[in-house]
Amino acid sequence: SKLSRRTFIGRAAASGTALVALGPMTKLMAENLQQAQFWPANASDFKFHLIGHGHIDAVWLWPWTEGVSVIHSTFRSLLDMMNDKPDFCFTSSSALYYQWVSENDPDMLAEIRKRVDEGRWNIVGGWWVEPDVNMPSGEALARQGLYGQLTFQRLLGRRAKVGFNPDSFGHAGTLPQILKLQGMNNYVFQRPGDNEKDLPSNLFWWESIDGTRVMAYRILYSYNANEAELRDSIRVRVKNSLKHTKGQPMKSFLTLYGVGDHGGGPTRASIRAIEKLKVEKGAPEVVYSTADQYFQEIREEKNLDIPVLKDELQHHAVGCYTAESGIKKGNRQSEAALVTAEKINAMGSVAWGVNYPKIELTSAWKKVLFLQYHDSLPGTALFEHSQTARQGYGYALEIAENSTYMAVQKLEWQVPTEDPESEYLLVFNPHAWEVSGIIEHDYNWEFDTSRVEDENGNSLPHQWASASSNTHSRKKLVVNATIPPLGYRQLRLLNADSFPGSSISSAEGNKLENEFLRVKISKSGTIGIFDKQNRKQIFTGEENGCRAVVIDDPSDTWSHGVKSFSDEIGAFGNAEIKVVENGPLRATIRVVTSYNRSTLTIDWTLYAASKKLEAKVMLDFQERHKMIKFSFPVDIEDPVATYEIPYGQIVRAVNGDEDPGQRWIDLSGRRNGSTCGLTIINDAKYGYSVTGNDMRISVARSAVYAHHDPNIIDEEGVYYWMDQGTQTFRMLLAPHQDTLQKSNIARIADEFIASPVSVYQGIHGGSMPKSGSFLAVDQQNIIVSAIKQSEDGEDLIIRCIETSGSATQAVLDLRFAQSKWEGSFHPFEIKTLRIEKQTRKVYEVNILEE
Repeated sequence: SKLSRRTFIGRAAASGTALVALGPMTKLMAENLQQAQFWPANASDFKFHLIGHGHIDAVWLWPWTEGVSVIHSTFRSLLDMMNDKPDFCFTSSSALYYQWVSENDPDMLAEIRKRVDEGRWNIVGGWWVEPDVNMPSGEALARQGLYGQLTFQRLLGRRAKVGFNPDSFGHAGTLPQILKLQGMNNYVFQRPGDNEKDLPSNLFWWESIDGTRVMAYRILYSYNANEAELRDSIRVRVKNSLKHTKGQPMKSFLTLYGVGDHGGGPTRASIRAIEKLKVEKGAPEVVYSTADQYFQEIREEKNLDIPVLKDELQHHAVGCYTAESGIKKGNRQSEAALVTAEKINAMGSVAWGVNYPKIELTSAWKKVLFLQYHDSLPGTALFEHSQTARQGYGYALEIAENSTYMAVQKLEWQVPTEDPESEYLLVFNPHAWEVSGIIEHDYNWEFDTSRVEDENGNSLPHQWASASSNTHSRKKLVVNATIPPLGYRQLRLLNADSFPGSSISSAEGNKLENEFLRVKISKSGTIGIFDKQNRKQIFTGEENGCRAVVIDDPSDTWSHGVKSFSDEIGAFGNAEIKVVENGPLRATIRVVTSYNRSTLTIDWTLYAASKKLEAKVMLDFQERHKMIKFSFPVDIEDPVATYEIPYGQIVRAVNGDEDPGQRWIDLSGRRNGSTCGLTIINDAKYGYSVTGNDMRISVARSAVYAHHDPNIIDEEGVYYWMDQGTQTFRMLLAPHQDTLQKSNIARIADEFIASPVSVYQGIHGGSMPKSGSFLAVDQQNIIVSAIKQSEDGEDLIIRCIETSGSATQAVLDLRFAQSKWEGSFHPFEIKTLRIEKQTRKVYEVNILEE
């Protein structure tokens, strides 16, 4: 915890006979005796690399503007110390900090660069900031390294070799592959601590889910100290570290020292303490060092038997997966919007003349990356920062959506619309596979009849619903259409009779039904789903799905010391049920339940011919020190819980622990001898838990902003409480037969988070066809996760991910370039391709596009 690292190591009492100072020689003898008694007999067998460091929280208990000032004063102090102490070294991360320095004090940046060239100022981390590394998407973590490493190269002439996230609250099991593809083969972290996770050694090979390894080191004790501690505790810290040398494969250890959180770094008192320690009798060898020097030395020792860890690094501060819902949703929305904007603009820059807005999109990404800082995205900063974060996400979304719609508008101007009596819609699919599903668009439509056609005159199933705003003749067109891979289709709306569809979804009373599912809502507001094909209930007890459980949660913002949230004190109930839409293309039932002063509204929607159930959730939360979880008790035996993590997935124990996840969680098992399961996708949440067959999504937590144990909340006090008021999000429930790997969940999640983009067309000519595709992939487990313009020049960068854990041979049909690329993927591989603008040559590069 932040404050626990301020509970400092006390001065160790030296034992032995009291000596009277009878002169210099007697004093020296007394000191030597005390020193010899202070150290274990074998202490001199070990070496400690003392890494000067000054952890700077860009935001935490202060706004980011204060963080900028702290960075400047800290760097100034350390540069002055380097002038006075020729062998002193300093290690620092976060490219954004150096960007701020370059803008505000170019002379200081020149000083830093000189020290970097000397090897005394060590650049680590390689990322834009030190982010949370559980909740950012895989593509966001790729961008942390892309923009971070290139900024370091531009400003300081170096790139980081060591990944560095000592204060992050857990580390996803996919990080080793991402780090290595960014040029970093080593990793330093602190959390989870040794009281939270057993490791085979503080130094180990950390293996990603794809098999990639980096060398990792867990810091002992802390990366921080205060000035009073530094006068003596470097000595104490080194001694206490010796207690952990047993069973370690190495004789050399890495120890950070320096004032931190609000900056500061090593002090002159700490330098004096180190100089004294260097000559202390019986002490280990201590050297001023850097993270680079430490790992270089370790790697040169060829006979070390370093253990391998094939696991993620969890858990710490599990309340952070849910705290501050607004920030969580802003992050998810911004990531998805920027990926969509880049895909469409990148393809458009080649295929229909779009001017790729590189500066604007990069600026938006950097804003989102900053807001992923490890005290921002977890929701552990001040209330004031939450307001700053909302502005930042608005900035990113504005850039993303504006560039997306302008790019599609430029395309629609080139696709002809001949009939002035008709309305036209151009729909663009941002995915590299054909998408069939619902398109929604509001129109001013005054006619009693309507027909929707594709470019070939085929009638498409559709219905009308209430517009987003009820005004005049405004209505929402709901149409089922198929859109080509990374391509578009023109839809035509005209005043004519439509052919009836063969698929029907209906709502009546408390029931929804289509060809595949029958959904029933109970009097308490919970749901049952009956699989008509397999004649099976999805939930135990039939109508026990999506129970909104209320949990007592007196923990602080981080939930320090908490492993699970299980103290149930109630549930939402007393359901009001109303049919909102009644087919034929979709049917919707609204369910309103309550608990104390809080209200939960869920619109359950079932589409014709669909095997999935959608929910639009609106929670008006008015509770304090409580958590809301949605419970889904899946009717299976031998349950296996699988979570999406950044660019991958992982199986975890079903023991009730709170776990971080990305967009989806799956619980699969056996029922009547066959494999089946349920996947739940959402567009805003990151906290989950599974106890046996009970799968839960953490929806909201009402902690006090930046409340940190051991501070106690005064029940009569006035505080800012999190998650008060109204929040919205969406879910998709996807029951499946057979295994998760065969359920195509990666594509379903992508389609749910990033829907096709539709734009209204006026009446005009044009030379482009009325439908087209620019890129497609032939294997459903290969996801094209990003398409962008290269950082240097106008080549195209395409990132692909294997999503099912299967070795795969895949073909990318690069239709926009009149070429194809074929290659092999190992399980969960991240592969980045570069397409030269002029030659259209395709070759594989790393995340840094090299």
